[in-house]
Amino acid sequence: MISEKNLIRHELIGLDVEVFESTNKTNKGKSGVVVDETKNMLTIETCDGPKRIQKKGTQFIFKIPDGKRVKVDGKRIIAKPEDRIKLKVKKW
Repeated sequence: MISEKNLIRHELIGLDVEVFESTNKTNKGKSGVVVDETKNMLTIETCDGPKRIQKKGTQFIFKIPDGKRVKVDGKRIIAKPEDRIKLKVKKW
């Protein structure tokens, strides 16, 4: 079960996401559903089409299935998805 404590160790594809803050000011406020993930990028399906957002330098707000919104610094999720879900994570 995805919770705010273990979100960074779970699959992100399919979750609603919003870009809260970004070094690229054009990405700030973009929202949609995560449709793909690589080591350094998230692809978000927005109303304007798919947008690729760099993880580094970006803060995301993910909506988890129980309805809570969780803020995550992109540098915490920089890794290949298959490697990230294996990580042992201390309290973040």
